[in-house]
Amino acid sequence: MATERVRRRTSPAVYRRRRLMLLLGILLVAALVAWLFIAQPWRGTAAEGTAAAPTPSATPTAQGATEVPVPTDETPAAPPAPSPPPTPSSTPAASSTPSASSEASASSKPSAGPCVASEIEVVALTDKESYQAGENPQLSIQLTNRGTRDCTLNVGTTTQSFTVSSGADTWWRSTDCQTEPSDMVVLLTAGQTVASAAPLTWDRTRSTVESCQDPNRQRAPGAGSSYHVSVGIGGIPSIETKQFLLF
Repeated sequence: MATERVRRRTSPAVYRRRRLMLLLGILLVAALVAWLFIAQPWRGTAAEGTAAAPTPSATPTAQGATEVPVPTDETPAAPPAPSPPPTPSSTPAASSTPSASSEASASSKPSAGPCVASEIEVVALTDKESYQAGENPQLSIQLTNRGTRDCTLNVGTTTQSFTVSSGADTWWRSTDCQTEPSDMVVLLTAGQTVASAAPLTWDRTRSTVESCQDPNRQRAPGAGSSYHVSVGIGGIPSIETKQFLLF
């Protein structure tokens, strides 16, 4: 006698659980796809691989000092000289800007220590040995670092002086009528020289702080009279005076 197989019927609760699990699976898959589409995590990895390293900002370094300013003198124009040829009206030196004959370096924050007088040689210069009537002496400064190390020096117009004298008589000082003095710290490397490229002009008159605007200042005599110019810069005087003659 054949055994009759009895088929059991699945209950409605089982169907509901199966449908719920299937629905939850579909929702999870949809949520994963949506997250991948929005987040795109693979893009962050690629960007990190191709991003260039940031370039560090450059640190300022000392630059070549090509200028040593010369004081501006507001001396009025002098009248013509009495002896021929007549002396043209002379305007005292405008602000002159000397340049370095060999490189030195300047920086607002130099790394070397300050110069001392024993390391720096200061020399007074003139453009000629003698001057005929109508010719005005052109005065300059030259400084050399004779030391074995680099050092810094304030060569601004606040520290500069030009003095013209004849014997014990001082005729002219650049500081008497100087205008707008300023500071300028430069780095002088060992063995290097800086000299004025644009000189300061002496108009052959006597200067005082009271006569800066006087057009009739006393004129220095010529006829072969001897004069000496001395200079100072950064608190260091010139090693000797420079002699010249006026005719």
